[in-house]
Amino acid sequence: MLNDEYNEKPIKSVKKYLPHSFLAERIILSNLLVNSEAIEVTLRKIKVETFYFKNHQEIFKAIVFLYRNEISIDIVTLTEFLQDQGLLDQIGGREILTGLIDQVPNLVHLEEYLQLMQDKYLRRFLIKLGYKTMNSGYVTNVPIENIFLDLEKQLFSVTNGIQNQELLSSAELFSNVLYELKTKSSDPTLPGLSSGFYDLDCLTQGFQNSDLIIVAGRPSMGKTAFCINVTLNIIKNYKYPILFFSLEMSKEQLVYRILANELEISNTRLKVGHIYEDDWAQINNTIQTLSSLPLFIDDTPNISIQEIRAKIQKIIFEQNQIGLIIVDYLQLMETSKPQGDNRVQELSQLTRSLKSIAREFKVPLIALSQLSRNVESRVNKRPILSDLRESGSIEQDADLVLMLYRDSYYNPKAIDVDLAELIIAKHRNGPIGTVQLSFEAKYTKFKNYKNAN
Repeated sequence: MLNDEYNEKPIKSVKKYLPHSFLAERIILSNLLVNSEAIEVTLRKIKVETFYFKNHQEIFKAIVFLYRNEISIDIVTLTEFLQDQGLLDQIGGREILTGLIDQVPNLVHLEEYLQLMQDKYLRRFLIKLGYKTMNSGYVTNVPIENIFLDLEKQLFSVTNGIQNQELLSSAELFSNVLYELKTKSSDPTLPGLSSGFYDLDCLTQGFQNSDLIIVAGRPSMGKTAFCINVTLNIIKNYKYPILFFSLEMSKEQLVYRILANELEISNTRLKVGHIYEDDWAQINNTIQTLSSLPLFIDDTPNISIQEIRAKIQKIIFEQNQIGLIIVDYLQLMETSKPQGDNRVQELSQLTRSLKSIAREFKVPLIALSQLSRNVESRVNKRPILSDLRESGSIEQDADLVLMLYRDSYYNPKAIDVDLAELIIAKHRNGPIGTVQLSFEAKYTKFKNYKNAN
């Protein structure tokens, strides 16, 4: 949060006019006193702050406490609890509670009253945020980026919270599944995002929302190149915004890699400016095409989970959606734990947080990871799950683990120097196996295997 002087200050001339519904709040509290079913419905729809009046907030909190502690809820137990807590006089005395009993409950229209309260709460929030935005313009000792970030986080948290996660019965769940099956049968497309690699999509059915996908390999095996290809394939096919966190390379280096990949001109030749006359038309056209794509690159070193979450929120706020998140790479991320802590524990915290982000934003998240040197000491150098550095937490939290292997990297006399293997070492919701790809080292570019059926 920002400095105290940036925090919201109540505006007395406006406060009493903030949107609220006194009658709806009383009817809801009356329902809670006489019907336990109303409590579960209410808890899923609103929170304490949704009530405008302070005494109603305290009564609601007391009812919830009694309910969660399996204490019977009536006028007697509620009065005794509030009196024991020293809150009875604060809420207006026994008359307020007896007044709730006199209020005729209306369970039939409970959902409508809850929706009305939610609407009033959101309008109050917008009014307060508006005044906070105005006041922040006068604060000069706080960086403007921090102010924007704070305002964006608040607005996103509320808009994201509008979509309440309701508990569904088995009948509702299976009804949803039946609808999905009918939809998929009439439109047999991949349920996830197509990577652009046919054999991989055949096994994974595309990258699924909320999945944490680990792409692992030894240094120079092509992890970043593979993710660049996936990024370009997805963004050109779906036009979804993609956020690429590049912790190892600067954004300029990554842009050169992307350009070399698309142009099929070596990265070295581009960097030294060895451009032929015939290349310029293609370069201009490619740059124009790439510039129109919603690709966002962030090269903040040692980025933290909190910064990643804030920047995702910013993209969603500006673009209304996000299709894919890529983090290159896991071991370069910063944890909130102090230095000196066990590295395995730090990686556990990171992978759990990345999985949480994937679920929170309902988007596939690809995280690159290094492999340990154990690979080098074996005759068969194809990686396995235990080769993941600090593998326990990564292996546990990942939904999909893809491992890159190129025999030509270790064996200069390999028969097919362009052959690359993408080993699906873990697949929570499907089969494992090996996919063959072609790798053009000159352009650091992966393609569908030329001999694939």
